[in-house]
Amino acid sequence: MNVSGEWQLHSSSPPVVGPGNQDPLAGDGADLTYLQGVVSRMTGEIPFAAVMKEVVEFAASVVKCDSCFIYVLEGEELILRASRNSRPEVVGRLKLKLGQGITGWVAKHRQPVVVSENAGSDSRFQLFNELPEDRFESFLSVPLLSRGRVVGVINLQNRNPHRYSNNEITLLSTIGLLVGAEVEMARLQEENLELAHRLEVRKLVERAKGILQHDLKIGEEQAYLMLQRQSQQLRLSMKDVAQAVVLNYAVTRG
Repeated sequence: MNVSGEWQLHSSSPPVVGPGNQDPLAGDGADLTYLQGVVSRMTGEIPFAAVMKEVVEFAASVVKCDSCFIYVLEGEELILRASRNSRPEVVGRLKLKLGQGITGWVAKHRQPVVVSENAGSDSRFQLFNELPEDRFESFLSVPLLSRGRVVGVINLQNRNPHRYSNNEITLLSTIGLLVGAEVEMARLQEENLELAHRLEVRKLVERAKGILQHDLKIGEEQAYLMLQRQSQQLRLSMKDVAQAVVLNYAVTRG
């Protein structure tokens, strides 16, 4: 079994259309079903990981492929956030810089890349030791866009030569536009939850510090250091230690 990777192709390379290609959604209404799902998820509070799973499964179901990867742009790095037919432990760990390999090129230039066969012969072949799978012959990669800004990349790969039709390329590009906004909203929701959690912890710590300052007649810095030492010694989070202090105060004063 060879090591898998990704390939970069000039953006000017035209998609190759073969007479045997069929519209992957012809007559089954899967596109409408997915659109309804996108709207439903965007109006709800669906966890980021669940959104990524839905996206990768749908992309892989409508365009023939052996593997599907979704990278999300976080700062200046593209991080693998979802995959199909790959090892789950690499999700969240595999990272690329903008411009690195085909994924980085697509994100940097905001253009799809298509290669139908012999992709491994490209001199810019990118190896990933974390993904030991068969060598892929064909590759389709499109950007995830939200309001004109790149938020990630979808990669589809096939072990055998595959002539991606114009319908497949257009479909995946359209998914990239729809999913881009969905990914951005899911990430914002995740960030908001994290912010709310940090604010909750801060309020608890401030309350606990006030109790220690009042009861032990010590300064704010000393109170904080006391909470920090307890957190380290008991191997508990600052939130848990602060909660214990506040709860004990409520019980003893109740």
